[in-house]
Amino acid sequence: MNTASLTYHLRGRFWIESPQGTFLGQGRVILLERIREHGSISAAARSMQMSYRQAWELVNSMNTHSTTALVSSATGGKGGGGASLTEAGEKAIALYHAVRADFDVFLAQRSAGLIL
Repeated sequence: MNTASLTYHLRGRFWIESPQGTFLGQGRVILLERIREHGSISAAARSMQMSYRQAWELVNSMNTHSTTALVSSATGGKGGGGASLTEAGEKAIALYHAVRADFDVFLAQRSAGLIL
């Protein structure tokens, strides 16, 4: 194999941490977007083939790592429960996507002419 013809590309993932640990990453952002789409943590979890318990723990973690809750939820009952994103939740999604775009540009720039 002629190694001079190989093209390499950098790939990477990132997450945003608080002093308590992971605050936001790709999976958590997808969960937030699904909560916005479905209006419920349980429906969002089902759409991701995730247990409700795991989804709730992730939401709880994000809410406690933030100065303002990202998800607001109402308990079930006669009228049913539900969940929605707060303004902070919407901002968190936008922040993640903005950083992701910058990260992708960085990886593309660093990949240009990458030869080993």
